[in-house]
Amino acid sequence: MSTSEHQEFREDCLAILREGSEGKRVHRRRFLQAIAALGVVPAGLRFTPAHAAASEVVVVNWGGDAVPAYDDIWAKPFSAANAGVKAVINGAGPTSGKIKAMVESRAVTWDVCDRTMPASLELGRQNLLEQVDWNIVAYNKLRPAHRSDWGVGAYLYSFALTYDREALKGATPKSWADFWNVKDFPGKRTLRNNIEGMLEAALMADGVAPDKIYPINVDRALDKIKQIKQHTIFWSTGAESQQLFRNKEVVMGNLWHTRSMLLAKEVGDRIQFTFDQGVLFAGAWIVPKGNPAGPLAWKFIASAQDPQSQVELFKRVGNGPINPAASALVPAELKALDCGSPENFAKQVIVDAEWYAEHYAAALNRYMDVIAS
Repeated sequence: MSTSEHQEFREDCLAILREGSEGKRVHRRRFLQAIAALGVVPAGLRFTPAHAAASEVVVVNWGGDAVPAYDDIWAKPFSAANAGVKAVINGAGPTSGKIKAMVESRAVTWDVCDRTMPASLELGRQNLLEQVDWNIVAYNKLRPAHRSDWGVGAYLYSFALTYDREALKGATPKSWADFWNVKDFPGKRTLRNNIEGMLEAALMADGVAPDKIYPINVDRALDKIKQIKQHTIFWSTGAESQQLFRNKEVVMGNLWHTRSMLLAKEVGDRIQFTFDQGVLFAGAWIVPKGNPAGPLAWKFIASAQDPQSQVELFKRVGNGPINPAASALVPAELKALDCGSPENFAKQVIVDAEWYAEHYAAALNRYMDVIAS
């Protein structure tokens, strides 16, 4: 679909929305949410936040199983604890483009967005986010790497070395150097078609110490990627990375640890993974500038810092608790799977959000050129 055709499609969708609402009483916040998802906010519909329901807190994540999980673990308890306030989970996917369009058109309908620490820096410095109210949110419930002026760490996830023990005939890769060693560990590998967690792994495979990864030497990392490109399938989605292992198309991969957990649960001991030299990212709560619910957004985020609730999210979808106090609450049989436990945390590279905020776009373009050529 060309750009002009896509624009026509969006305008047609707007027309349908207008026709469907004719003569009826419409909740303006719901209407704005629908058209914002299309990326269009007509000038005549740019309402100020005062028109939205201040008693509603709209929390936007990336859909799928995370919607009912967030609803059960965070939204319902928050609503129950705050009379007259309802937290709503929206799975629309809070991309930077959508947030930017909402803020610049003064048609913000989202209160809390599930993003990353680099995104908090990038969008915050463009004046698109509210600064964190540390009078409401607990500063000391986060490690320094998991907070910024505009972002509050929400959970942890890791890129982990994952392998098929049977396909490797019992050989156990222990490092990214082993991942790059196609002689002693033959077979196809899989890497993501995105730089996150991939450049770091390449540098460690090339002998860079984990504590010396940042600032990333992009030239060196890309040269290392080229060495195994012919042996590599590049995955686009978590489901695809999982399917490559199911189909026995690959013997090793650099996967989100949540997918590695699902694989291990699904097929048993055949699939194993390690947090050794894992690359640890933090999801982050951010609040768009001029959000309708105002300070209630920070109150919701503060409630999500509860360590027990973070453990429940870990049990449900695999995201690691980010509040260090949560580690003691993780059941003994699950501790080895917690990417944020003190033991696993110490084994991993902690992502430098500043580096990603400044260099992500340029480095990604170069990476895509390499893997596509």
